[in-house]
Amino acid sequence: MRQVVLDTETTGIGAEKGHRIIEIGCVELIDRKLTGRHYHQYVNPQRPSDVEAIGVHGITDEFLLDKPLYGQVAQSFYDFIEGAELVIHNAPFDIGFMDMEFRHVNMPKTGTFCTILDTLVMARDMHPGQRNSLDALCRRYGIDNSHRELHGALLDAEILADVYLMMTGGQTDLMFSAEQGNNTGVEGGFNIEQFNSIDTQSLTVIKANSEELIAHDGILDILDKKSDGAIWRR
Repeated sequence: MRQVVLDTETTGIGAEKGHRIIEIGCVELIDRKLTGRHYHQYVNPQRPSDVEAIGVHGITDEFLLDKPLYGQVAQSFYDFIEGAELVIHNAPFDIGFMDMEFRHVNMPKTGTFCTILDTLVMARDMHPGQRNSLDALCRRYGIDNSHRELHGALLDAEILADVYLMMTGGQTDLMFSAEQGNNTGVEGGFNIEQFNSIDTQSLTVIKANSEELIAHDGILDILDKKSDGAIWRR
């Protein structure tokens, strides 16, 4: 399975407002392993960036003056991502810009030659009611992004690849999230002394029935596919 983790930087918010792509960053995954192959390109948007956008990515108009136009790099970008599953955080934003840029050079829409996985949608399903920005996910999964001061498409793609692999690693997080409180015994917390005081001999053991065992095996099959193998089968 070939996946491409992708991020873009733009002149501002909204392709429909005439904003353009100024940076593309992609890293390749084959069978959930980073291959070392990547695609990185700055693009001259032929228009100024919003001040707010420059504050986010730090890419100035002057820096982009001698960079190629999108039409000059569109084919190499297409060749790198063609046929892959694109892994993108907040995919509608990036895909909207990509479709606009491809349309300007008479090339097909992204969804016609790639499939798309949105990690923001995935994160919201896995962590409802919590913050699911890339920075928040890094904190949740223990991924160090302290070297990132400004956003950059290739750097963000590399970080997102780590986040995505942690999110889909086939392991269940049995720890209480730091965002849900500490272990002080207050509501929503966890008191280790109360846990240790439980008389395990008095607990009722309810064994799984045949249907539940079949369902359990199905879950283990999924974990086998998404990781190095479910630990319960070792």
